[in-house]
Amino acid sequence: MTTPRLYAGSSARRTRQVAGDVLVLVWVALWVRLGDVVHDVTLALAASGRGIERSAGDLSARLRDVGGALGGLPLVGAGVRAPLDDAGRAAQRISDAAAAQVAAVQHLALWLGVVVAVVPAVLALAAYLPMRWRFVREATAGQRFVDGAADLDLFALRAMAHQPMHRLARVSPDPVAAWRSGDQQVIRAIALLELRDAGLTPPADPDTVP
Repeated sequence: MTTPRLYAGSSARRTRQVAGDVLVLVWVALWVRLGDVVHDVTLALAASGRGIERSAGDLSARLRDVGGALGGLPLVGAGVRAPLDDAGRAAQRISDAAAAQVAAVQHLALWLGVVVAVVPAVLALAAYLPMRWRFVREATAGQRFVDGAADLDLFALRAMAHQPMHRLARVSPDPVAAWRSGDQQVIRAIALLELRDAGLTPPADPDTVP
């Protein structure tokens, strides 16, 4: 099984790829952190609502307790208990409204944090990852053919189909004729154009190997 080739063979392009990967990771981490900050800041708005919920709930419970205690008094018990029960119910409604406000703020904080964190991160990854995946796929597949000088014929053919004319002309005035005649120097020079664009390391030149 071929090992995936994550980075280009040339140091300059490999450096750019590593820098790009790091920048994308930093970008994603930054927006995740900002999303967390937005969540916490928004959630802080619910603090007053929680205080009202607790206070009103405690007041409601106490009013009901007092009303229950006074309700047992002879003659005046029922009359005293009724307004206390009404006040307790009113306090409970205030507590319930405050609880609903807290829940709404919590829901808002969650979604604001998610949107702030996820949207920029997803946009960056959607733009960057397909480009990186194409490179890894093409470089991994191409590396299987870079085993020796004989394999350069394939990349020379690809170069003549893909490379701009002015780049081919700098190598040879007639690269097709040179390829057909088996001119290994021209074939290697043309193949190197394609190999560099694919991020692959060419095989050693047999003429330079002792």
